[in-house]
Amino acid sequence: MSGATGKASDEARVTFVTREGCHLCEEARAVVAAVCAEVGERFVEVDVDDDPALLARYDEQVPVTFVDGRQHDFWRVDAGRLRRALTEGGRVG
Repeated sequence: MSGATGKASDEARVTFVTREGCHLCEEARAVVAAVCAEVGERFVEVDVDDDPALLARYDEQVPVTFVDGRQHDFWRVDAGRLRRALTEGGRVG
């Protein structure tokens, strides 16, 4: 796992599953980083190609965003929806 702003997924509320060379991932990363910075949350980034289980499940859906361990979005990240998930109702998982 490479941490964009965290070291392990249990320290971060958002996990961002990506792959190198993915243009949708680059766009989504900017949204995830901005929203997490705005609300004071951490995120970790995981390369789908480095994890056989993630690759088997999410190969065609990257980027995939998880909040509190639950799948939140794939392909695109809606900033408002992510912000609400991180600010309304506290932790989910």
